[in-house]
Amino acid sequence: MNTPRLDVIGLVVSDMAASLAFYRRLGLDVPADADTQPHVEAALPGGMRIAWDTEEVIRSFDPEWSRPEGGDRIGLAFLCGSPAEVDATFEALVAAGYRGHLKPWDAVWGQRYAVVLDPDGCGVSLFAQSEA
Repeated sequence: MNTPRLDVIGLVVSDMAASLAFYRRLGLDVPADADTQPHVEAALPGGMRIAWDTEEVIRSFDPEWSRPEGGDRIGLAFLCGSPAEVDATFEALVAAGYRGHLKPWDAVWGQRYAVVLDPDGCGVSLFAQSEA
């Protein structure tokens, strides 16, 4: 028997275009014509994929599904090239209208870290190794 291999990270979104616009700003290569699709996939480095499904798609096969409430269920973290890039990326996203959750700070574990909320309110971390 083969061992299962993590292949896809899936996100359920309320507004596909808004979600894809956010993740494009973080460098994910998502075709522009995907904004109106109910299911979208993009390749990630290392062979994994990320997928977005609208809430309607999920309800089509799971009629009892409801939007989670009360906090993050999964976290995505984007590695930046430097502490300055963490700050610049955070500021660019906030300037574009996205909600900053935790402003950049020097974490005790040796990274520059920040958290921005995607259009569905999920925390997306930005981090880089601190400069010694």
